[in-house]
Amino acid sequence: MTKRIRSSKRMQHLQPDAPLLFADHAAPKTRRDFIRQGLMTGGAAVMGSGLLGLLGNRTAQAALSPDLTALLDDCGIRTAGAGKIPFICFDLAGGANIAGSNVLVGKQGGQLDFLSTAGYSKLGIPGDMIPPVADAQGVDHIDSSLGLSFHRDSAFLRGIKTVLSDEAALLINGAVIAARSENDTGNNPHNPMYAINKIGADGQLLTLIGSQSSDSGGNSMAPLAMIDSTKRPTKIDRPSDVLGLVDAGDLSALGGTQADAVAVMESIYRVTDKKMANVSTGLPTSGQALTDAVVKDLVRCGYLKSAALYDRFGNPAELNVELDSDIVGGIFTPQQFTDGEFRKTASIMKLVINGYAGAGTVTMGGFDYHTGDRSTGELRDFRAGVCMGACLEYAHRKQLPLMLYVFSDGALASNGMVDNSEEGRGKGQWTGDNQSTAATFFLVYNPNGKPQLMGATPAAQAQSQQIGYFRDSGDVETSSSPAGNNVNLLVETVALNYLALHDELGRFDALFPGSGLGSGAVRDALVAFQPIVSGTI
Repeated sequence: MTKRIRSSKRMQHLQPDAPLLFADHAAPKTRRDFIRQGLMTGGAAVMGSGLLGLLGNRTAQAALSPDLTALLDDCGIRTAGAGKIPFICFDLAGGANIAGSNVLVGKQGGQLDFLSTAGYSKLGIPGDMIPPVADAQGVDHIDSSLGLSFHRDSAFLRGIKTVLSDEAALLINGAVIAARSENDTGNNPHNPMYAINKIGADGQLLTLIGSQSSDSGGNSMAPLAMIDSTKRPTKIDRPSDVLGLVDAGDLSALGGTQADAVAVMESIYRVTDKKMANVSTGLPTSGQALTDAVVKDLVRCGYLKSAALYDRFGNPAELNVELDSDIVGGIFTPQQFTDGEFRKTASIMKLVINGYAGAGTVTMGGFDYHTGDRSTGELRDFRAGVCMGACLEYAHRKQLPLMLYVFSDGALASNGMVDNSEEGRGKGQWTGDNQSTAATFFLVYNPNGKPQLMGATPAAQAQSQQIGYFRDSGDVETSSSPAGNNVNLLVETVALNYLALHDELGRFDALFPGSGLGSGAVRDALVAFQPIVSGTI
């Protein structure tokens, strides 16, 4: 066992919202620099299109006049959600620790095919806290209460457990992916939301949302080939952004009920429909994509979508995060809900889990925490864990499935020095960036029963729970899976697993032609779980 090196100096940790400034890092210049160093958490403006753009191709449960209800399908307005599993990803900007000290990683046999003591030391775990070693009470440092094995003192796990009920925990399982990515850069194409939408995830109000105003909705990029500019995520980072999605404008000043406002919108549609029959746009009637009939249909459908939208969401309480008793007074106390990170997470999870948006990204900044202590990172990881747990618990309260994916741009390593402060918890100090220790993971909640791993034997199931593997030294074995050293293929691996949860692996080749994940047994080895739904929820 390697010698445990202790620090003699008094540790001064930084609070979770304190900025991170390092002499060996250039001064922050870009938006991403400010996010990863915790200098910016997101602005207040909702960046998106107008009312018609927000509608996308969905609305929900419209109860308009029967003759107009019959026209909803013709306008691409569906009366229910897309039926896919809600998907939320956490983008921890700056290069957070995921492997080892949070989610356990191992060699070819899976998470519990243990690394060397020196390998664990590199991942911030001192010799007397490595997973198989028992403490004074005879208990090892492994916690598999969520199916996926975490280090027993994982800050992510401690945060998750503060808000997650015991009943919900029994219905969760997860998998870790050993995958290297570049340090401290938004240029890693980590974000999988466009791929998830391509599979079919969509919402009644919005297709994609994210807490940052970027093409991906987060700090890291999306794979360029997958970006669909018509589906660019709408920025949501606080409850007021959610309320602002539906606004009847001057109609609300006229008084009356929600039904009165819908009646006005219906009347506008009918008047417009009659006028459209008697005017000419000057466009040809055939021979090109944009014809007279197409333009008229766009105008008609725009008014119909507005009426259908306000019929479903015209009551502000429907979208008010702060009035949702499952969130405030349920998952979060009123005092906790003053924290901007919790408010941001709650806004994203309400929209996604209820089917109002198809997928969402929660970006959390300040995870470039190699500050020469351990306590700063522990506090930030703990708060991130609370946010993850909130999403899982909300899904449980709504009895809806959820796939929750966590990634970061790069990672970091410890030199073996130990932070014995109260918040350092006797674990290794984070002393520098290290992209070779990176990993991502996902958790799946299924209200109908704990997700089951692929594989007929415990050994096969252990290998399904860890996609790729680590070397004994604590570094990713980059050849262990297609995702090991290729972030684009990491996104495809996540998409493959999302398809598998729907029992739709047969669609992968058509959706992602030319994929680098291989075929047959090679690709099958990248799937963690058996299906939890068949096609749609």
